[in-house]
Amino acid sequence: MVVVQNKLSGKKIAIVHDWLVGGGAERVVQALHELYPAAPIYTSYCSDEWRQKLDNKVITGYLQKWPFSKLRKYLPVLRIWWFEHLNLQDYDIIISSSGNGEAKGIKQLKEGAVHICYCHTPTHFYWDKYDEYLKNPGFGAFNPLAHMGLRLLVSPLRNWDLKTAKRPNFFIANSTHIQTMIKKYYKRDSVVIHPPVDIERFRSLASNNNRQGFVTVGRQTPYKHTDIIIKACTKLKVPLTVIGNGPEHKKLQKMAGRNITLIRQASDHDIELALTAAKAFIFAANEDFGITPVEAMAAGTPVIAYEAGGALDYVNPKTGIFFEQQTTNSVIKSLQAFNSKQFDRKDLINQANEFSKDKFKTKFTDCLETVCAS
Repeated sequence: MVVVQNKLSGKKIAIVHDWLVGGGAERVVQALHELYPAAPIYTSYCSDEWRQKLDNKVITGYLQKWPFSKLRKYLPVLRIWWFEHLNLQDYDIIISSSGNGEAKGIKQLKEGAVHICYCHTPTHFYWDKYDEYLKNPGFGAFNPLAHMGLRLLVSPLRNWDLKTAKRPNFFIANSTHIQTMIKKYYKRDSVVIHPPVDIERFRSLASNNNRQGFVTVGRQTPYKHTDIIIKACTKLKVPLTVIGNGPEHKKLQKMAGRNITLIRQASDHDIELALTAAKAFIFAANEDFGITPVEAMAAGTPVIAYEAGGALDYVNPKTGIFFEQQTTNSVIKSLQAFNSKQFDRKDLINQANEFSKDKFKTKFTDCLETVCAS
């Protein structure tokens, strides 16, 4: 357990996050809460589950209440207004955890306050994935409405996003890929601190010498490209376990062959066992970081990944192989080239250890103290 040194004694800290509903970004907030337990956590919306996980230190506003709780996802203007009117003038240090939301847009700070932004990504649907979201927004029956709204609002929203990117004193990127994106779109420098991965949960799992088939885990949305994994494994007739749910689920069910097992609901323990039982974890998304592949490594499982994004920070010849394109044929080629015997379980676990929660806490604490001392 990392113990925070008292170099920031007397400084009042606040944590600000886009929204708290579940995912890798929330794990960053949880680690920050463990580092700075006295710091309140301001967010536009919080589920009951995450309010409890964060010891009821969460502060929300009108977006938490009906009907705004239902509309907030579709109306970024409401979130922009809320964050810009958030009064944080009582705090010396503000840590914003921001990705596809607006937390970095806070501006009511006291003079001399330090604002550090942990950036999960420059907003996808404004920048690098705009065309992809325009083609398939991922809102199901509401896609036509989302498509129209994105086309109408993207220009003013981009302008706002660029303006707010000037507000933090310092940027932290969650991967080298996002570091590049921050420089490209925001023209800001940053340091890389990878998000915390709960590798401890895999330490008690026994080694499995009888691994069969492949596995993929994740929310089933268009940009995850789970369809090309299913098509490739169906064509090769190799066993594949697909764990997850989302707007693409029914579509994926229809294309899956008999060798494909789809599990819509799985417990954490079920996922741990599935990762340990597979020959490899297949990862087809261009993710900002990608926590689940690192969890697979912690389970001693190599990764077959699309050669882009956060995967470039942890997939190497000792931990997995890449495929070059997000196409079925490219996945097929990688599956045909894959040889599980070339990977050593110890190498995989050692790589996963580099992304532990303790390492995140140590790096973040050192960074915060350096920034505040400068």
